[in-house]
Amino acid sequence: MSVPAHLKTDLELTVQRALQEDVGSGDITAALIPASQKAKARVIAREVAIICGRDWVNEVFRQVDPQVQLHWLVADGNRVEADQVLFELEGPARSLLTGERCALNFLQTLSGTATRAHDYAEMVRGTSVKLLDTRKTLPGLRNAQKYAVSCGGCFNHRIGLYDAFLIKENHIAACGSIANAIAQARTNEPGKPVEVEVENMDEFKQALGAQADIIMLDNFSLAEMRTAVRDADGRAKLEASGGITDETLRSYAETGVDYISIGALTKDCKSIDLSMRVTEIG
Repeated sequence: MSVPAHLKTDLELTVQRALQEDVGSGDITAALIPASQKAKARVIAREVAIICGRDWVNEVFRQVDPQVQLHWLVADGNRVEADQVLFELEGPARSLLTGERCALNFLQTLSGTATRAHDYAEMVRGTSVKLLDTRKTLPGLRNAQKYAVSCGGCFNHRIGLYDAFLIKENHIAACGSIANAIAQARTNEPGKPVEVEVENMDEFKQALGAQADIIMLDNFSLAEMRTAVRDADGRAKLEASGGITDETLRSYAETGVDYISIGALTKDCKSIDLSMRVTEIG
């Protein structure tokens, strides 16, 4: 996979901020090495993973030193094995070492997200459900993690508070009713998707009657979800959320809901173990 064009500017700024917090006024340890010293290195995966983050790594070294050359042996979305070489790089030794940690931080975090997404996607293989991420992302890495989720085989929910409505309990209370909230949403932002979170069958019927585009079934039982799927009969998309574990995920997928949203795709990911080895000096 490749990063969508609209993420390019976000990517550059994200890398710029990451380098600023790490390098600051300069890498005083790398400065111990003669400026003319050249080196070659390779980055290796220490465990099985789905790779994500090539463009972030490329951007790190582009900003650190355009003289650094990278040769990738894998693409985003590829599965790799333990001890597999991901990419090789060469250039000024100082620059390789200055960019190392920042580049690996992006690669290990985004690969961890993609790997977790892949694991979840495998759990529901063969069903028609789409697994969605949420806004429970690492601050500053929203777009990057959502890209990683797609690399792992899952899908994106709304990006933020601006591109789709998600009307919850407090919104409903402030608006007076589910119907009022949906009507106001249609007036304020016509054409944007309107989703309503409901907590029981009565609220579900209200949301269905008010023609919500998507209805989130929060902490519904399997039996209630099957009933909701039957009653909706395609008039609204249905999303399951809340209280779903690895053990119960497939059962919820088999109820016939269209989506299952899982915050753990982004907030509970474990970084992949990677290492960079210098292979040649001079």
